[in-house]
Amino acid sequence: MADPDLVRCDACPVTCYIKPGKAGACDRYANEDGKLVRVDPLVVLEHTIEAGEKVVPFLGGGSAEWDGEIVKSPSTFITAIGAGTTYPDYKPAPFIVSSKVEGIDTVTVVTEGIFSYCGVKVKIDTDRHLGPERNLVRVDGEPVGHVTTGEYGSQMLSLGGVNHLTHGGKKEGRVTCDALLRLCNGEAVEMTVDAGATAIIQAGKPPVINGKIEERMRVGCGSATIGMFAKQWYGKVDEVVVVDDHITGVLSEHQAGKVLGAQDTGIKIRGRKSTPGRYFHVAEPGSGWGGTNVMDPLEIVTGFDPKHAKPGLRMLMVSTTGEQHAYYELNEELKPVEKDLPANLQESVDRIAENCEPALSTVLFMAGAGGSLRAGVTENPVRLTRSVRQAITRVTAGGAPVYVWPGGGITYMVDVTLLPERAFGYVPTPALVAPIEFTLKLEDYAALGGHVDHVRPVEEVLKDSSLRLRSAKGAA
Repeated sequence: MADPDLVRCDACPVTCYIKPGKAGACDRYANEDGKLVRVDPLVVLEHTIEAGEKVVPFLGGGSAEWDGEIVKSPSTFITAIGAGTTYPDYKPAPFIVSSKVEGIDTVTVVTEGIFSYCGVKVKIDTDRHLGPERNLVRVDGEPVGHVTTGEYGSQMLSLGGVNHLTHGGKKEGRVTCDALLRLCNGEAVEMTVDAGATAIIQAGKPPVINGKIEERMRVGCGSATIGMFAKQWYGKVDEVVVVDDHITGVLSEHQAGKVLGAQDTGIKIRGRKSTPGRYFHVAEPGSGWGGTNVMDPLEIVTGFDPKHAKPGLRMLMVSTTGEQHAYYELNEELKPVEKDLPANLQESVDRIAENCEPALSTVLFMAGAGGSLRAGVTENPVRLTRSVRQAITRVTAGGAPVYVWPGGGITYMVDVTLLPERAFGYVPTPALVAPIEFTLKLEDYAALGGHVDHVRPVEEVLKDSSLRLRSAKGAA
C-alpha cells in the first residue's frame, strides 16, 4: 500500500511519488502539506512604461498605429512560465485566461510543453574554424549535436533533437538535456567539436574559442572589405590583400580598385581565382588570419611578376576583423620586407575594426508543439494548427515572439534571451519543458472547439491566493 504522505505527480510520464517537503525529479513540482504545488511562480508580464524609462514590451502592445497583428496584446499577460503542464494529454491547459483588449474578448491558453522533439540552433560570431561540417559536438564526451553550414561571419551548430535525447545511450540523453537546459536558461556550456575547437557558449555573451574571448564579428568577406575600403587605401598603398578563409580580396585586381585606377602589381596569390580580385581556398580553415590556418600572411603570396612589380612597392595585408595586419615593401629582389605600419594606413585598419560588430553567441530554442499542447487547447487538435497557420491564433513563448515554420505542425523558434530568467525546465524522461501561449479572440476559441468551460477571467487568476505570482516588466 502506498505511503499516504506521498503525493503522486502526473505532470509528466515519470509520475514521481514525492515525500512531504520534497520536490520531484525535475525540481518543478513539490509536496507541500500533502498538496502538489508548482515550485516556480507563475509569471505575469505587465506592459507598462514608467516615467523616463525605455521599456520594450515582449508582445509589442500599446502602439498607436496598427502593427499588423491580428490579436492585440492585453495589458496584463499571463505567461506559461510556472504554469504547469497538460500531461496526460487529454487535460485542458493549466490556465485558459480571458481578458478584454480594446473592447474585444480574447483568450490566452497557457501551458508548459514537455518537448522530446526540441533542440537549439546556435550562431557563433567568429571567423575561427570550429570544426568540419557534420562533425559531432560533444559535452562531457557525449554527442549532443553537430556543426552545420557556416553563415556570413558566423559558425553554426545544431544541438539536441529527439535522436540525441532518446536514441543514444542513457548518458547521452541526460547530458544532451542538461546542455540544452543550461543554454536555454542563459548559462555557459563548454563543448568540443570532433577534430576541431573547444568553445564556451552562453546566449547573449561573446563566445570563447580555445580559451580566447572573441571580440569582433568580421566586417565582411575579403572581397567585401576591399569594396568598402578601397577609396581609403587608394593612393596610400599599391596593394592590399584581405586574407579570408572563404573569399580573399586583392585590391589591384578587384573591380573596386580598377574603377579607382589601381595599377597591376604582379602579385601572385595561392588558391583558386574566382572573379578578378577574389580568391577561394587560399589556405585551410583554422584559427589564424581571417579564419585560415595561416599565421604568416606571406604564406599565401607566391611571388610577384617583374613585368609589373617594382622595388619599393607598398603592400598592406589585413584580416577581415583588422585584428591582424602587416605592412610590407618590396626589396630589390621583389621580396616583401615587413615595415612599420604608416600612420595613414593605421586609420584604415582601425576603421575595419570599428565596423566590426561585437561577437556574440545566439541561442534559438526550436521545438514542435505536439499532442499535449494542442489537446490542452482544443479537443480537436488539428484545428489549432490550422488556426495558427491562418494567423487567427498567435503563438508566444514566455511572452516572447516566436517564428513558426511553414508547413505542417507547429514548429517554432524563439530567441532565449527574450524570455524571463529560468523560463525553461526539464523532466528526466529526458525532455525540455518550455512555456508556450496561444492567444486568440474568444469567439474564435469557441469555434475552435476549445475548452471554454475552463476559461477564467484574468482578474480572477491574479486574485487567486493559491498561486505564486511574479511580474516581469518587459525586455530592454
